[in-house]
Amino acid sequence: MNYRNGNPPISCDMTGAADTLSERMAEYRRLFTQSLLGRDRTGTGIRFRFRADRGLEDWVRDLADREQACCAFFSFTVTANDDEVWWDASVIDDDMARQILDEFYRLPDTFAHGLRNVSPQVAVQYKRVAVANVAALSRLVLHSLAGLGEHDAGRFAAAAVMVTGAVWSHAQP
Repeated sequence: MNYRNGNPPISCDMTGAADTLSERMAEYRRLFTQSLLGRDRTGTGIRFRFRADRGLEDWVRDLADREQACCAFFSFTVTANDDEVWWDASVIDDDMARQILDEFYRLPDTFAHGLRNVSPQVAVQYKRVAVANVAALSRLVLHSLAGLGEHDAGRFAAAAVMVTGAVWSHAQP
């Protein structure tokens, strides 16, 4: 596939997916709850380590393939040995892509602590509103700083939201 500037866009598009975002999130929750042994940061990205239960390698490969189809800026490798299935993930050389990779790494914690009692529908609605808010902020940044261009205005808006979230979480008791 040809992309402007050679890199795929930093976006996830599930329009052609057989499952919905809420179904995918529920699947991740099941996978992490049932089989996750641990995770590591690697030289090029991250690794999820799962128990090598019967059928798990196929499940992880299928999920990785579906994730690759909607998020082209990711690269996934699934390998198995006798005891574990490893799911390695990396992204293109882009600040926003690396931030999304960090969120992917934290996904098990999000389910364990932040989304335990939240329905997938509420999580999907929250995500849609958050994306719309970042897009609105991006338009404001572009209007005020036209020299940035559309791509960099979006990156600026996303980084501003990430920094605000990080600071806010430490500023609130």
